[in-house]
Amino acid sequence: MTLPPLRIALAQIAPRLGLFDENLAVHRDLLRQARADGAGLVVFPELGLTGYLLQDLASEVAIRLDDPRLASLAAETDGLSAVVSFVEESGDHRLFIAAALLEDGEIRHVHRKLFLPTYGLFDERRFFAAGDVLRATPSRLGVGLGLAVCEDFWHLAVPELLALDGAQMLINVSSSPGRDLAATNEVGLGTATSWQTLIRTYAQLTTSFVVFCNRVGVDESISFWGGSEVIAPSGEALFTAPLFEEGLFSVDVSLADVRRERVTLPLLRDERPEWAVRELTRIVAERGGLAHDSTADGWAEPGLDVAPGERLERPIGFRPKDARRDGAEDGAAEPAAAAAADAADAADAADAAKAAKAAER
Repeated sequence: MTLPPLRIALAQIAPRLGLFDENLAVHRDLLRQARADGAGLVVFPELGLTGYLLQDLASEVAIRLDDPRLASLAAETDGLSAVVSFVEESGDHRLFIAAALLEDGEIRHVHRKLFLPTYGLFDERRFFAAGDVLRATPSRLGVGLGLAVCEDFWHLAVPELLALDGAQMLINVSSSPGRDLAATNEVGLGTATSWQTLIRTYAQLTTSFVVFCNRVGVDESISFWGGSEVIAPSGEALFTAPLFEEGLFSVDVSLADVRRERVTLPLLRDERPEWAVRELTRIVAERGGLAHDSTADGWAEPGLDVAPGERLERPIGFRPKDARRDGAEDGAAEPAAAAAADAADAADAADAAKAAKAAER
């Protein structure tokens, strides 16, 4: 079956901090505008319904998935797909940064942000809980979608697992602040250069479309740079929105590009998830002290990779082959060597004691 071209609308907006109803009205207006322009998919940035730097405001703007305001927004998606982002409150009152797929008047899928940065100017883990589930989802567009929120894309497993789970289009909604202004960067902004490299790489390695929607505007003293993009499965940029400029930007894509790229470059087919699961299981067990760590010091305690005491001369994990044969790999060689050294010291001490007695005689 040949899929028709898809028009994607990127809502590169500047949300008002903490003003849910005002932002909701902007979302409604842009959905109607995008539909009138022939869009089939509209993507809004991370926390587009609330603003980003919420901190203690998070609990005041949080909504449950059964909130009538979210239902009213979903009602605007008849014959349309939209990705929106907000603070979700769970039944047990945890707060999540969430992205939802709205289609044909319904909430079809919700993704809770998995990775909450706490470095640099970020402090998300203080106010939000981390999600635990990553799933691709089918859509009315005829392709599987994989949702991710900002920092999620800075962890390799996320795009790979979404693609392996059936996503042919990876959608990242973001509130990325502008940092690292420097002439050495291609676009004069280090953050933008990093994101551009990242999403082109993921598109090519997963042979998927990547849709990146970043916000603009200012929260408190933090400025957001926009630069939203749509990347083809080949890694080619199909559209790049202006930096720092608010607007609704559209681009047409051919969904058939996924099939062509995956047939000619079957990277995803050749992935070895069973091998990755086996090795990850081993690594988790070793880190948790549930199995011998093959890269740790022989005397290290379970769950630790360095033993206390005198520093070893050779790097951890790189023992001589003969030591491995003698049992170093299971931690036996080094303790055995130490025991031998202790026995030799004891023998020397005994010989010295005998000599002293002989001298006394």
